[in-house]
Amino acid sequence: MGLNMKTVIAAILLIVFSSSFYLNKTLNGVWKYQGGIYNGKAEGEPKDYTLQRRYNASYYEAYIIENGVKPEKYEAGYYTLSTDTCLETETYSSQPSKLIGKTVHYLYSVRNDTLTLKGRLPSGMTVTEYWKKVK
Repeated sequence: MGLNMKTVIAAILLIVFSSSFYLNKTLNGVWKYQGGIYNGKAEGEPKDYTLQRRYNASYYEAYIIENGVKPEKYEAGYYTLSTDTCLETETYSSQPSKLIGKTVHYLYSVRNDTLTLKGRLPSGMTVTEYWKKVK
């Protein structure tokens, strides 16, 4: 009972095609802010400090890092991923924030070592942010 060649090739193509859509189930690791676009206006990576996000399986913390100063946590919260969606719910902010307890819907993608988050904040501001994986 042999398999015909067309069936074998179809099965291989299906496996290759399916694996090309493998989803990241988490954003585990450390990500450094590379710049973004806010309401159509581009903003570059900061020069005097670094913005960093540390993700585990479902939680993130964001830090401002300056030379000679202890890293300062400025934001934290929970996130979930699905096909192309990242839902973030901020639970902590070092500054007054209208986002605490609100879930923001981002379209996300990870290409090579770059995370892209695109969305609209509750204020109406459109954002696209770029984060490079450093760990």
